[in-house]
Amino acid sequence: MQFRDLGLPATITRALEEAGYTEPTSVQAEAVPAALAGRDLLVSAQTGSGKTAAFLLPALTKLSERSTMRGNGPRVLVLTPTRELAQQVEKNAQVYGKDLRWMRTACLVGGSSFGFQIRALSRPIDLVVATPGRLMDHMRSGRIDFSRLEMLVLDEADRMLDMGFIDDIEAIVKATPETRQTVLFSATLDGIVGKMAERMTREPQRIEIARTETSGGTIEEHLLYADDLNHKHRLLDHILKESGFDQCVIFSATKAYTEELADKLSDQGYSAACLHGDMPQSWRNRTLNDLRRGRIKILVATDVAARGIDVPTITHVVNFDLPKQAEDYVHRIGRTGRAGRDGTAITLAESKEFHKVRRIEQYLKRQIVEGVIEGMEPTRRPPKGPRRTGGKPGGYGNNRNASGNGYGRDRREGGYGRGEGYQKRGPRRDGPSSSPRSSSHRAD
Repeated sequence: MQFRDLGLPATITRALEEAGYTEPTSVQAEAVPAALAGRDLLVSAQTGSGKTAAFLLPALTKLSERSTMRGNGPRVLVLTPTRELAQQVEKNAQVYGKDLRWMRTACLVGGSSFGFQIRALSRPIDLVVATPGRLMDHMRSGRIDFSRLEMLVLDEADRMLDMGFIDDIEAIVKATPETRQTVLFSATLDGIVGKMAERMTREPQRIEIARTETSGGTIEEHLLYADDLNHKHRLLDHILKESGFDQCVIFSATKAYTEELADKLSDQGYSAACLHGDMPQSWRNRTLNDLRRGRIKILVATDVAARGIDVPTITHVVNFDLPKQAEDYVHRIGRTGRAGRDGTAITLAESKEFHKVRRIEQYLKRQIVEGVIEGMEPTRRPPKGPRRTGGKPGGYGNNRNASGNGYGRDRREGGYGRGEGYQKRGPRRDGPSSSPRSSSHRAD
C-alpha cells in the first residue's frame, strides 16, 4: 500500500513523496482512512509506529479546503504533554502540509513568549499545537476561540494524565464544539484514559496496533547492577571513556541532579549540558540546537524534557536512574538508533532496584541482557531468577572464559559500541522513533 492509496489530497501525497515517505505504517494504514471518514478514534500504538502522521494527515486533509466560517480560532487543535513534542508535531505538520500555502500554525507552549503567541492568535489560524497548561492561560484571558474547531487530537493522552493535566484537558474539551471530531492516541486505552475517552468521544472506533519489531537501526541493550551511587558514577566514567560515543544522552530522575551531573561531566572535560522542565524555553531551544549541531556531546536530561529529541548522531543512551514508568524506558532508548543507524542503550540499576527492572522487562515482554565490567562487579546481586545473562566474548557478559574476559581489557576485543567485538543482537522490538527509518521510508 502507498500513501496515495489512502485517499489523501494530491498536495499532501506529493509532499510526503518529496520528503521520502512512500509506505504507510500499520497505524497509519488503519487510522488515516477511518479519520478521513469522520470517525472519532481511540488508538493504541507503540512508540515509533508513526502515530504523528496518523493524525496529522487527516487533519491536513481538512485544512486543504478553505473554511467558510468567520473567526480567528483554530480548525484543528493538537494537545501534547511536552513542549518539545508540541514543537516536533508543528514541524511535521509544516513538512507534510508545505503545499498548503495558506495554512497558518501556532505552537502554544510554556516558556515561550506570550507576545509572539498572542500575535499569532490575533489572525485566522488553522492548526494549533499546544500543551494543556499554556493553552489554559490563553483561554482564561479570552485570547482563543474554538467556534471554528473541526478536529481535536490528544497525543500521548496517558502521559498527559500522568503529568496531572486531567482537569485542564476536561476544561479544554468542554470549551470545544460538540460537533468536533476527536482523535485520541495513547499507549493504553484502559483505566482512567479509557474512562476519559468515553466522556469525550462519540461511538469511537478503537484501533489497537500490536507491538512489533521495527526495521532500521538496532539498539544493543545492556543492564549493569551497582552497589550504590558512587559505584554508578564509576561505571558511568568507564562507559564514557571506553565506548567511543559520538553523542550521548544520560537520563537522570530529577531536575536538580541533571544540573549536578552535567556540571561534573563538564569539569571532567566533556562538552556536556543539561535539559529539564524548569529551564526557560529559550535555554532549552539553544541547548537542543547545540546538540543537533554537535556542539554538545553529552546531554543530561529528565524524561519529560527529552521527549521529541530527534538527533540521528546520538549513538549512546545511559539510564543513570531508572525511569518511574516502564513505558519511559522505551522512549529513552529510542533517542539512539535513529534514521537506520545502530545504537547502544545501557541501564545502571542499584541491586535493590531489581523489582523495577523486572517491571520494565514485563512491559517489554523480554529480558535485558545483564552483564558486568571486570573489576567493577557489584558486591550485592539481585535475587536469582529466570534471567538471561550475556556471555558473548568481549561484551558485557559474565563469561570469564571468553576472549575478552568481560569488558575493559582491549577495545578490539569488545566493549560498548565501537570496537570489533561489538555484538549485534538483531532488530530491536521496541526502539521508538519519531523520524523516518532510512530503510523503510515511513512517515512519522
